[in-house]
Amino acid sequence: MDDRNLALEVVRVTEGAALASARLMGRGDRKAADATAVEAMRRAFDHIDVRGTVVIGEGERDEAPMLYIGERVGKGWQNAEDSPRVDIAVDPLEGTNLCATGAPDAISVIAIADDGQFLNAPDTYMEKIAVGPMARGVIDLREGWTWNLQRIAKALGKEVQDVTAIILDRDRHIDLIAEVREAGTRIRLIGDGDVSAAIATCKEETGIDVLFGTGGAPEGVIAAAALRSVGGDMQGRLRFRHDEERKRAYEMGVPDESHIYTLEELAAGNVMFAATGVTEGSFLNGVKFFGGGAKTQSIVMRSKSGTVRVINSIHRFETKPAYSWSTGIE
Repeated sequence: MDDRNLALEVVRVTEGAALASARLMGRGDRKAADATAVEAMRRAFDHIDVRGTVVIGEGERDEAPMLYIGERVGKGWQNAEDSPRVDIAVDPLEGTNLCATGAPDAISVIAIADDGQFLNAPDTYMEKIAVGPMARGVIDLREGWTWNLQRIAKALGKEVQDVTAIILDRDRHIDLIAEVREAGTRIRLIGDGDVSAAIATCKEETGIDVLFGTGGAPEGVIAAAALRSVGGDMQGRLRFRHDEERKRAYEMGVPDESHIYTLEELAAGNVMFAATGVTEGSFLNGVKFFGGGAKTQSIVMRSKSGTVRVINSIHRFETKPAYSWSTGIE
């Protein structure tokens, strides 16, 4: 996949979703914010020269009207056989509750890989550890949280009590939080958004050293694509909620539910990641509206080159005649 130009082109996709959903920030309707982001992102794909297949999206075809798993997106399908064929993983609005309440760190994200290079992750939970480049290679999900904290602290040249872990604030994490506190490690609890939390481990200015805990498996694959691009590390293990999920996973080719996936197993080959901030956050600035337009901040990362670009954009609505609040930007 030659993604040098594509990497910049797909930012239009995340910008469209971010601009559309940001107008619903703080309105208390997470479903409306999510639906708006999905519609905007799907329309933006019509202008991207790829033959893309959604492998991680809004669910099965009977569960989602667009960006469903298996949907073909991109204008390359219109008799353009020279357009790159890629797998696409999307979360049009990661942090729907964050957007609905106006809380920090809601983002719009997309990851792209060569055909067949993303883990075909079932819509279930995944237990995860994610770290930045300095702790690459020292984590092991087979070991306990305290063991991992000690290894991470040593790799970072810190004391365990100076390490900061980021964890989703969920009842299922009561024991995890208790163990991390017992180890003396600092914790930042978050209500949503473990993709941006995983990426935060790679940015020194965030102060986040490790992501611990169980979140969505699809989000785990998207986070892996970002971490591959900046030299971070991650491991994941599927956690099924019931036998129906377990049966479906086996049908999808999951070898063993105890299998621990490495970063490269989650997102292999050349991968690309792009995100645009929706609400203000430690990872990206949120959308800021002004009279007749808006400002966005996005990030684009490529694993092949390790290039990271931060893109600050100004959108003037009068020069974008196809713009609509309900459908995003073209």
